[in-house]
Amino acid sequence: MNSHEHARLTPKGRALLVSRVLDEGWTVADASMAAGVSKRTSYKWLARFKAEGELGLRDRSSRPRHCPRGLSAEEQCSLEALRRQRWPLWRIAMQAGRGVATVSRCMKRLGLSRLKSLEPPVPVVRYERAAAGELLHIDTKKLGRIDGVGHRITGDRTKNHNRGIGWDMVHLAIDDHSRVSFAQVLPDEKAVSCVQFLREAVAYYASLGVRIERVMTDNGTGYKNTFKAACDELGIRHIKTRPYTPKTNGKAERFVQTSLREWAYARPYVSSAQREAALLPFLHRYNWHRPHSALNRQPPMSRIPAVSNLLELDS
Repeated sequence: MNSHEHARLTPKGRALLVSRVLDEGWTVADASMAAGVSKRTSYKWLARFKAEGELGLRDRSSRPRHCPRGLSAEEQCSLEALRRQRWPLWRIAMQAGRGVATVSRCMKRLGLSRLKSLEPPVPVVRYERAAAGELLHIDTKKLGRIDGVGHRITGDRTKNHNRGIGWDMVHLAIDDHSRVSFAQVLPDEKAVSCVQFLREAVAYYASLGVRIERVMTDNGTGYKNTFKAACDELGIRHIKTRPYTPKTNGKAERFVQTSLREWAYARPYVSSAQREAALLPFLHRYNWHRPHSALNRQPPMSRIPAVSNLLELDS
């Protein structure tokens, strides 16, 4: 038995009950009332303390000492062999003369509850485009708006300034080859905002001498017909990730987490405007100065041909 944190009697509570009765002279009735338990429960812990000392106040296992209908090691091996032949649980139960629940628990212990578990693990395929601009990953992240420092900083829950004031949508883009990133805070993730961000991102990379050839996004509503038309107008091929497979757009997902850790959640902000103002300095530090583990600890700008020469001159 494992007592939860809100249990009437934790091991410390049991020790307090015993101490009140044996050391402080409380009656069992008064100690039981103070602890919120019955007198029978109090007598049980007193008896265990007298018999075993402090060890008797610890939680005991609720596992039965003997289980005559339990599965033997041979039976478990037999059930596992049938499961690896892709038999359904009900068929294994019929074959073994056991209940489906028993077979299900056995499969859960073996990690074979789903037939998918029998498939060999899919190898992780890491890829990187040969040149900057060949593929641009785009993603979004919703952030709650800020109007004053919240209770996590002040410790005062009576003044919640940030509940119900809406959301900001951060649109992020990262180049597959160089990891040079671009981001903007927009009011939503509708098609108009997504197209606006795409045009701004293309213009930003063009200022670095990089032409975007492909764009990868998820299957969100903002990346449908209107976004596809904007890509066609800009001469960009639009690629969508496989549904429910965020790892396909892994570089963007990783950049989202980095942005949250090093910008959005890096320090307390007084307002959404203050947080948004800190975005550009973060992007400058990320692109020009922050070492990247996948780039041999060099900043992303070191992989932009038009910029890398300037970096070499500065060094």
